Amino acid sequence: MEQISWDDFEKVELRVGKILQAEVFKEARKPAYKLQIDFGEEIGIRKSSAQITEHYTPEELVGRLIVGVVNFPKKQIGPFMSECLTTGFYSEDGNVVLCVPDKGVPLGAKLL
Repeated sequence: MEQISWDDFEKVELRVGKILQAEVFKEARKPAYKLQIDFGEEIGIRKSSAQITEHYTPEELVGRLIVGVVNFPKKQIGPFMSECLTTGFYSEDGNVVLCVPDKGVPLGAKLL
């Protein structure tokens, strides 16, 4: 495992956001959702593509808090421009489970 410095870690903007909208990303090669995520007043609303279709439906995603990386460059995914990375972990079945705070925290709060 490659080690990084504390300064490297501090450059990654991992922030709490709330999913406002989730819909099936029909044009994606692998099953995915298009998400709109509110990261609070400072950062605003960002779009993300997330391959989380095995464990979540669009309806149950709306209103959920997530952890996202907000300072990666935008990425074109087919006809969709992803503006942040929604984080998660691979479960034992090989599908992605969201990385989420276990208590309420303000939108835009930075992971320490």
